[in-house]
Amino acid sequence: MKDNSYHFFEKTYLTMFSILPSLSARRIVAITPKNHSIELINERYKKIDFSKHYDVVHINFTTSTANRAYQIADEFRTNGIKVVLSGIHASALPEEAKQHADSVLIGSGELNWLDFLKDYEKNTIKPLYNNVSYSDRIKIPPTDIQLPGLVLSGAVEATRGCPYGCEFCRETNVAGGSKFYPRPIEDVVNEIESLPQKAFTFYDASLTIDPIYTKKLFKNIVGIKKRFSCNGNVDVLARDENLVRLSKEAGCVSWLVGFESFNQSTLDDISKRTNIIEDYKKAVDNIHENDMVVIGCFMFGFDTDSPDVFDKTYFMVDELGIDAADFLVLTPFPGTPLFDRLKKQNRILTFDWGKYNMKNVVFEPKNMSSNELIDGVRTLYKRYYSFNNSLKRSTHSLHYGMYPFSIILERNFMGYLNKRRLEKIK
Repeated sequence: MKDNSYHFFEKTYLTMFSILPSLSARRIVAITPKNHSIELINERYKKIDFSKHYDVVHINFTTSTANRAYQIADEFRTNGIKVVLSGIHASALPEEAKQHADSVLIGSGELNWLDFLKDYEKNTIKPLYNNVSYSDRIKIPPTDIQLPGLVLSGAVEATRGCPYGCEFCRETNVAGGSKFYPRPIEDVVNEIESLPQKAFTFYDASLTIDPIYTKKLFKNIVGIKKRFSCNGNVDVLARDENLVRLSKEAGCVSWLVGFESFNQSTLDDISKRTNIIEDYKKAVDNIHENDMVVIGCFMFGFDTDSPDVFDKTYFMVDELGIDAADFLVLTPFPGTPLFDRLKKQNRILTFDWGKYNMKNVVFEPKNMSSNELIDGVRTLYKRYYSFNNSLKRSTHSLHYGMYPFSIILERNFMGYLNKRRLEKIK
C-alpha cells in the first residue's frame, strides 16, 4: 500500500507541473483536423480498453517505452484495428517498428500524420511516411490539450529543432533531420496569453539558438505577467547579457543548461560546440545577477571520463553555485552517431530498450567499468541531494524570489526520486 501511494503521489506531482506527459502526443492531437474524434490516453493515468473499437490507434513513444508500445500495438492489431507508430525510436528503427504497425511515421510524426489521414480516408495507407518539415506555409497549432488531473504549469514551444547535432542527442539526430524552425512571434504570444496557468515552461530545445528572435519574443511577452522556465546554451548565456536581462523582464525564473561535462576534450569529442569551460562561470553569474536560478545537466560515461570525474563534477557544481542538477548516465539511443559508433565497436551491452532511460548502463565504458559508472552517478545523487545540501540550496534560492524557490523545491524532489530509482538498479 505504501508503494502504491508513493507512485500515485509521484505521477500526480509530475503532471501538476507539466513534466509528464511530453508535448509529443499533444502536438499530434492539436494538428489533427477537427472532423476526426480523438481520445488522448496516457497509460499512467488511464487503463487502456483493448475491447473498445477505434478506427486507428496512433502510438507515439520513445526508446525506453518501446517494449510496451509494441505490446499495445500487437494487441490492438490482433483485434483488427489499424496501428500507426511514431516518435524518435520508431523513426530510428522503422524496420523494427513496422513489425508491430500498419504504418510508421518518420520524423516529428505530425505533418506526415496528416498525409496518413488523407490516405486512410481513401483506403490507400502506406507502410512508411517520410518526414515532412515545417515551413512558413504551415501554421503550428497551439498544444493546449486537456490533460488529466490538476496542471499548475503550462507548456509552450516557440521554436522546433536544433542545428547543433551533438553526438549523443536523440532529438537533434531524429531521422529526417531536426531543422530549426521559429514560429511566428504573434502566434506564440497569443498562445501564452491563452494559457490558464500563471506559469509555464518553454519546451524548446534551446531559446538561445537564434538570439535575435528570442529577444524579440521576450520583449513581446513582458506585459503578460507570467512566469516561465526555459533551456539555453552556455555560449549565449555567458556573452549576451542583454538576452539574459530581457528574459528576466519577460518573466523567466530559471534556465536549464546542458553543461554535460567539465572536460573540454569531452565537449569537443561529442560536438558540443556551444560549450567552452571558461564560459561556465560567466553564464551562471549572468543568470544569478538577474535573480534567476540555474539547473545544470551533466552526463557520465564518455570515452574521456575516468572514475575521478564524479568528485570533480561534484566540486565544480558546488563551486559554480548551480542551484539544481541532473546527473545522467550516457545512453546511446538508436539513431544517434553515438549508438552507431558503439555498436560498430561491439560495446553495446544490451538491446533491452526498457533500460535505455539514462539511469542504466547499456554499453561498455572505455576508462571505467560499468559498475564504476553506475556507482559514481548513484553516489553523486546521494551527496548532492542529501537532506542538508537540498535544504541549503532551497534556502539560498529564496534570495531570488518565490517562483525560483518553488522551482528548486521541485527539482530537489525530483533529485530525491532519481536517487531512489538509482538505488534499485543493480
